[in-house]
Amino acid sequence: MPFDVHGALLVAVVAGVTALIRFLPFVVFGGGRPTPKFVVYLAGVLPCAIMAMLVVYCLRGPTHGLPELLAGAAVVGLHLWKKNTLLSIAVGTALYMVLVQAVFV
Repeated sequence: MPFDVHGALLVAVVAGVTALIRFLPFVVFGGGRPTPKFVVYLAGVLPCAIMAMLVVYCLRGPTHGLPELLAGAAVVGLHLWKKNTLLSIAVGTALYMVLVQAVFV
């Protein structure tokens, strides 16, 4: 089996960029310096903005309507009840898949 130089270089570049992205915040914001105010602001705002963007993305275009509404309501209700994001998303996804593939065929 011949050695694939292109593949090896690709893996090396991806690994290097991943390591750089992981270590860069510690280099930039490390050393006991206070975190800049805009980074603290983004940390508070971005999670909600990303979730809103995901909702818009998931509900865009032509949809069936009722399965999306039921799964979305299940996600919101379960999250308000249990306060567990991963559980809410997993149950909502599973419910949506069951609704689309078995109920609303």
